[in-house]
Amino acid sequence: MRHIKTFALAVGLLSLGSCQDFLDTEPITTQTESNSYRTPEDAFKSLVGCYDGLQRIWADGISLPVAAEVLSDNAFGGTGNGDGFGYQALDEFDMARSPADRNLFEANWRAYYAAVYRCNMLLSKLEGIEWGTQTALKNTYAAEARYIRAYLYFDMVRLWGNIPLLTEPSAENVAQANPDEVYKVIAQDLKFAAANLPSTSYTAQNPATYGRVTKWAAQALTGRVFLYYTGYYGKADLVGEVTKAQALAAVEDVISNGGFDLVEDYANLWPAASVANYAGEDNKETVFAIKYSYTSNYNGNADGNHWMVMTGIREQASYPYGNGWGGATVNPKLWNAFSANDTRRFGSIISIADEKIDFKNKGKQREYTGYYGKKYSPMVDEKGNSLPVNLGGTNFMIGQYQDYVSIRFADVLLMAAELGSPNAQTYFDRVRRRAYKDKFTPLAVSQANIMNERRLEFAGEGIRYYDLLRQGINVAAAAIAETTTVENGGTAAAKTIAADKIIKTKGLQQIPYNQITLSNGMLKQNAGW
Repeated sequence: MRHIKTFALAVGLLSLGSCQDFLDTEPITTQTESNSYRTPEDAFKSLVGCYDGLQRIWADGISLPVAAEVLSDNAFGGTGNGDGFGYQALDEFDMARSPADRNLFEANWRAYYAAVYRCNMLLSKLEGIEWGTQTALKNTYAAEARYIRAYLYFDMVRLWGNIPLLTEPSAENVAQANPDEVYKVIAQDLKFAAANLPSTSYTAQNPATYGRVTKWAAQALTGRVFLYYTGYYGKADLVGEVTKAQALAAVEDVISNGGFDLVEDYANLWPAASVANYAGEDNKETVFAIKYSYTSNYNGNADGNHWMVMTGIREQASYPYGNGWGGATVNPKLWNAFSANDTRRFGSIISIADEKIDFKNKGKQREYTGYYGKKYSPMVDEKGNSLPVNLGGTNFMIGQYQDYVSIRFADVLLMAAELGSPNAQTYFDRVRRRAYKDKFTPLAVSQANIMNERRLEFAGEGIRYYDLLRQGINVAAAAIAETTTVENGGTAAAKTIAADKIIKTKGLQQIPYNQITLSNGMLKQNAGW
């Protein structure tokens, strides 16, 4: 998908401007409105804009992968000891920790709705395209755009719960929709995508198209949405659109016919964990990823993974790990949850002590624990030079280029097991056998064991928090709440996360106050914020 991202810059169809309007969506220019939706080539350019919109949702603000780790029991807020307390307000579900940070997610809110706008614009123009002999492309492009829209809305409804729902290209000031209405659109979009994308196996795909939405990505996301919605809201099916049997059938199809497999060694999934043995982007375990490249600059190009720098070791590089801002310091509870025989521990977490890193910046680090995330760590070469800068990137802050692997085949296997597949034990064992290798010992498949396995398998990937919430807010609060000791600037300090604050918010995040103001009060803030 690198070619699609580069093309998006050349086309420049849509602008992520900073207009101050409700939802802060981007305007359509006269040129785009009148000239840009006539041919299949025009439609493709607009589709490129949809992918580019997805790529930009975390270019500023707080990325969901990082936020979800901080919100869970996997990580604390961290960051610099002299920084503001926004990440602590997030971590502790308490705006009193940082009253000034009333707009933590505003950049993300704007970027999500801008991306939705792009998808809605393309979908609204498809009927007017002169398709000629290429009529099959119409449904293909619609399917890709609808998947992206579903992906965006699923993020948004999990973050904020009560959001405006727009399915047409509009910046209209509308009231927040009932979450069921949002989930119905998500379910229908994913069903359409799965039905209108070809059943091309991973092994038969053209590598030039890696990164584009596939039928398998749509079916896998259907399973994830079903499990979250039915768990969090206590429902039997997905708003009448997808039953449990249908969700299971969708993920079973991915397993049987998608052509995916587990990468043999867990650490090889992650560049910083494996270095020379990295399995590479778009490997056989990647069902869907958001693509990035090192070409970001400060002149409007936002192709890079801007959020990776947040979780890097605080202002110090130690080969192969690059420096960063020390956010989302790993909770020792997560390190201790792994068995010593589990290869995922060192595949997922940087241990300062165990890896004999001479870390000299404790005085600059807030909530130091001795552990950092490894999967999305910035990287340097053996001389300490930033890898993206070596390639020509502007700097290490915006030039990180590692893709965010949103859905892995291991997740599909565990979802199928959880949904009650007759092969549940086999799928469960496949994931665990890779983790333990010759130290593998059998463990009976059960809901509790699956949830524990998911925590270990997906640590640092932004999944744990939502796995907790879908077990019930009280379960999530009990897992996340704790009183412990961390190091702030090298000095021991108490750290408290209160269960009652988590319960009060229902696990939802604050709607940006600026957006409430722009809506003239039509938007209502979530409880607890």
